[in-house]
This record gives sequence, C-alpha cells and structure tokens, in this order.
Amino acid sequence: MSTHRFILEPYKGVSTRHTCPNCHRQRCFSKYIDTEKQIKFPEYVGRCDHEQKCGYHFTPRDYFEQNPTEKEKFSDNTFRSYAPVKEAQPVVTSYIDLDIVNQSLRGYPSNKLFQFLSTQFGESETMKLMKKYKVGTSKYWDGATVFWQTDNQNRVRTGKIMLYNPETGKRVKEPYNHVTWVHSVLHKRAYNLRQCFFGEHLLPEKKNRPVALVESEKTAFIASYYLPQFLWIASGGKNGCFNANSLSVLAGRSVVLFPDLGATDYWQSKIRLMKSCGIEVQMFDYLEANASETDRKEGFDIADYLLKVKPDEAVLQQMIKRNLALKILIDALDLKLVSVQRGIPHPKVSPPKKRGFRL
Repeated sequence: MSTHRFILEPYKGVSTRHTCPNCHRQRCFSKYIDTEKQIKFPEYVGRCDHEQKCGYHFTPRDYFEQNPTEKEKFSDNTFRSYAPVKEAQPVVTSYIDLDIVNQSLRGYPSNKLFQFLSTQFGESETMKLMKKYKVGTSKYWDGATVFWQTDNQNRVRTGKIMLYNPETGKRVKEPYNHVTWVHSVLHKRAYNLRQCFFGEHLLPEKKNRPVALVESEKTAFIASYYLPQFLWIASGGKNGCFNANSLSVLAGRSVVLFPDLGATDYWQSKIRLMKSCGIEVQMFDYLEANASETDRKEGFDIADYLLKVKPDEAVLQQMIKRNLALKILIDALDLKLVSVQRGIPHPKVSPPKKRGFRL
C-alpha cells in the first residue's frame, strides 16, 4: 500500500483522465491528488501518459518550488515521505524540414484565407502579414492554410492545416471540421511534438514591445494589422501552451491576454502560473464585459470586432469585386489609392503611418 501523500489519481473511468496541457490529447493526463485531501492542485500538475511523444510531467514538488507559500502549510515530513513516480526520460523535440515550409510560402492566390483577407487589407498588405507570420498554403484541401509553429530559434515544430471560407473568412466545419497537422499528413512516425506559440519567432525581433496573446492563429496576424503597437502571438487554442515549458519564452516580457468570449475565466486562472514564470500579465476583459449574447454564442474574439473597421484598401477591394472593370481601369491608368481620414467610432484609428488603435 502506498505511503506517499501525493499520488497520481487512480484510474476510475474516463472521468479520471483529462486533456494534457502540453500535447492537448484528450483522456491521457493523470492529475496529482492529495491523499489527505487538504490541497487541490492546479489542473496542470500531473503526468501525460504519452511518455515518448509528449513526456510532460509536472510534479507536486515542482508546484511547491514555484509556490513556496503553499509548501509552508505542510510539515517537512510530508516532503521526506514524498517520492514521485519515475520521471519520464526527456525526448528530443522533432522539427519540420525548412524546405517543406518554404515550398508552402507561395501559391497565395489559391489560398482561401488569403482571398478573404485581400478584400479586407488588399493583396500587398495580406502578403506582408502572411510572410511575416510564415503562413503557407497547403494542397491537402484545395486552398487550405498552413499556420507554421516556428519557435524563437526559427525551428518549425509543426504546422496546423485549416480550411477557410473565402467569402466569410470563417473555418470550414461542414461536413466535418477541416483541421489537421502537417506531421500527421506527412505520416512522420515517432514524431515528438512540443508545441510553441504561433508567432513565437517574432519575439527576439521586438524585445521591448508588449506581447498580446490570443487563441487563434488567424486572429494574431489580423490584430497585428490594426494594433501594431503589440507583438501578437497565438496559443493555438483555449488550453494551448499554458505550461511552464512553453511559457518560458515569455519570461521578463509584458503580456496582455485577449481571450475569446467565454474563455476569460479560464485564462484568468492561468495568470498565477504565468507570473510564477516571470511574466508581467494583464487581462483585456472589455469584450467579455460588453459583448452581446449573440456574440457570446458565436465565440467572437477581438479579430471579429476589428474586421468591422474597414480600411480604405478594403473598401476599394470590395468595389473591385462588384465591378472587375474597375481593376482594369486602375491598372491601365496606374492609379494609386490615397487614404482619406474618415470619422469612425471608438476605438480611434491613428494616421496611416502609425496605423492602429489606441487601447
């Protein structure tokens, strides 16, 4: 019979196995519990069953080292008797060949998301954004988009392939959710995936710029157009990258969280972990406090609101879409778009050379 106070929760059905905070697989994560029922550990304290492909293991000892005030509540005998299960051996992170990545950074005219965003920002601005964030095109689904996860050392961890509706910019979810991973499509065996933030490769370039963290990859580079005073990165989902390993790249940075509607409370619960990693954290909860019920049901994020503000280029692109002869005339006469300052509702837009909202 075990004499250890802190143990992995015994298996008593699928309800005792959870989503791993590192690899995000479902029903493979075992939480640590206190057999004396005096403390309830945060949900990231536990071990992933996928020792080779993930290897995530955050022990009670790790937790108490990061939270010394919690440790003070217990006697020294507690920690003398505590011996964690055998640690999983660290595995080498796998990467995608850069040749594969570079091959995807073309074919934008057929990219459905590029087509949508071109009607919003114009083709040249959309191209700049996609090149900046290393967003590619995939043939897995006709016109699909690849969001490459490139870490702060410019190594590509993997790519998320998604298909968008070129008219609405929304993900295609019928007849099934069109989302998959590059390493899965390439049938790479024993691929040791350790995800990183989308846009993480930009962190070393702007070390003094505050970081804005959102869930969606698409939201990150859309918001970077409207709010360039932030360096925008994405977690890749509500649960994504909220672990000590992934968060370490943000140590010493000032970070503002922009969760999707409905995810604010969950992200709020992660602030303590982020601060323990040396991150200065703020929460932008204005949308959560002021959103309509319709917006909440749709799970809107900040990009959905920003796209309602139409730049001059977006207006021109929509006019061209209605009348293709207009483009022929513009090309023939080599006409240039001149920005006109128009009054729009708050938040305000800065002049073109300093494009962006003032929050």
